[in-house]
Amino acid sequence: MKKFLVLVAVALAMFFSTVSWAYAAETAKVRVVHASPDAPAVDVYVNGELTLENVAFKANSGYLDVPAGTHDVEVFANGSEYAEGEGVLQADLAVEAGKAYTAAAANTVDALEFVVAEDSMEVTEGKAKVRIGHLSPDAPAVDVGLIGGDALFSGAEFPGITDYSEVDAGTYDLEIRLPDGTQVLPLEGTELAAGTVYSIFAVNTADALEVLALVDYEQAGSPDGMPTTGLGTPDNKQSSWLLVMGGFILMVGASGFVWKKRVQN
Repeated sequence: MKKFLVLVAVALAMFFSTVSWAYAAETAKVRVVHASPDAPAVDVYVNGELTLENVAFKANSGYLDVPAGTHDVEVFANGSEYAEGEGVLQADLAVEAGKAYTAAAANTVDALEFVVAEDSMEVTEGKAKVRIGHLSPDAPAVDVGLIGGDALFSGAEFPGITDYSEVDAGTYDLEIRLPDGTQVLPLEGTELAAGTVYSIFAVNTADALEVLALVDYEQAGSPDGMPTTGLGTPDNKQSSWLLVMGGFILMVGASGFVWKKRVQN
């Protein structure tokens, strides 16, 4: 009996490993960020299905596994009745299997748009990787660099997300500044951990500029949690759905999006 149980356990492990790999090979990871400073909390529908509910400004969904392909994404004010094609924001979002994306709802409420970028899921061992997203609708182009020192990113403009820059892990005294050197926002004590990929998004209006610091990827064994930016750590914790759950979903023949999740505020 003991040998039989061992064989069953091995068979199940092999089965779920195979199912998880097959599921991962057919899905992408997508993270949604509410970055519109004057928009209310919103509900997000994907292919006509309520997917994210009551997403407040500065909240993010964490990475969610979604089928590869093109999907109709519509945004409504929280609690509004769904009507196809009548959302305050609509877009066709195309995602490729095995890749990760951030889709930020940005700009003011009367000019909402999605800013979409592919996220990195790799970093050199012992290094950190970081990028900047300019999502403040009325802020001018900015540089981000060491306080009083060289710029890591130059001329970041709204609405845009820069390429990644790989840096030595450590603690940096950074600042967001105008190209003439005028400081807009200090980011002293920004800790970038080894084996971790970060996105730092500048959000809100120019007179109330603030940052969202999100973890895109962590190598096995790297510290958990958001980077410290000197402005506090965001309350929104990112989470991913386990692939084995995806395996169960596939086993019972579920179809469509598997995004249904309430955003943590």
